[in-house]
Amino acid sequence: MTRARAPSRVPTPSMAEYYRQRAGAGLIITEATQISQQGTGTLATPGIHTPEQIAGWRAVTEAVHGAGGRIVCQIWHCGRVSHSVFQKDGAAPVAPSAVRGTIRTFTEEGFVPTSQPRALTLDEIPAVVNDFRQAARNALDAGFDGVQIHGANGYLIDQFLRDGVNQREDRYGGSIENRCRFLLEVTDAVIDEVGADRTAVRLSPFSTTWDCHDSQPAPLFQHAIAQLEPRGLAFLEIVERVYESSVSGSAVEAQEGFGIDDLRAVYRGPLVLNGGYNRERSEAVLAAGGAAAVSIARPYMFTPDLVERFAIDAPLNPPGDDAAVYGGGDAGYIDFPTLQG
Repeated sequence: MTRARAPSRVPTPSMAEYYRQRAGAGLIITEATQISQQGTGTLATPGIHTPEQIAGWRAVTEAVHGAGGRIVCQIWHCGRVSHSVFQKDGAAPVAPSAVRGTIRTFTEEGFVPTSQPRALTLDEIPAVVNDFRQAARNALDAGFDGVQIHGANGYLIDQFLRDGVNQREDRYGGSIENRCRFLLEVTDAVIDEVGADRTAVRLSPFSTTWDCHDSQPAPLFQHAIAQLEPRGLAFLEIVERVYESSVSGSAVEAQEGFGIDDLRAVYRGPLVLNGGYNRERSEAVLAAGGAAAVSIARPYMFTPDLVERFAIDAPLNPPGDDAAVYGGGDAGYIDFPTLQG
């Protein structure tokens, strides 16, 4: 989860310690990491597109590997969830279409409305696809065990997927097949660069985040996931439900007859489920064969040895101060106690 602890966009020694403390997870998916300056959307989030960022992440991966863990980099383009202050020369953020939405983001001036986006031109889209490809290569150069393409939660790939934002009339808009094209081109480019066995994808079919909605999510995501299935991904992560946030305005979509079983019917590869899982729910879904794994986020922020506590059914640390979740220093970040003190 985004922790906004990289004020210069470069991973810090405190970030290396944060991830090292959580190496017991077995597999860590990092916070969202922008693939380019254009992909930046908020304050103090790290990138993976400069030599300094690659070197900073290398210290993180070495720390995690030294503690016996594995780690993949979640690569990210915010699209319209951005502001012109983050863009080169104050340019407008990009999106599939010039649809602004009711969205706010953090800048040095506080929590402000995002800037009016502009539509990517057909000539520009291949360069963005290549930014994902290069970010994947950079991630492996930084020592990551793989990458996860962030196609969820209202960011650029999700914006291309959903007709509430994507109003294009070319080969990337209109039909479901066209709206899935960008996701599949990005996935193919990353697979071509680092291999399918090191490539994962994250999608959020059942929720609306950052005012990114679709009129018919069931056929849209069934098609998208059916197209991903033969590509042999390391895993597909599905956000079943979201932590409802006053920041992102996340909400769970209600569409009768559409659930995780509809996605399992078209996807036979390794499936990771995300969304409010605790020890009991995790054990139940794994025992039932409903997933290869579950991913857990918010509790891990406050309890670095969460898996070790799950193993002996020990209580978790109480949640920390919400003010320290996004931004700040080491307090509320790397100072939570473990069972071993």
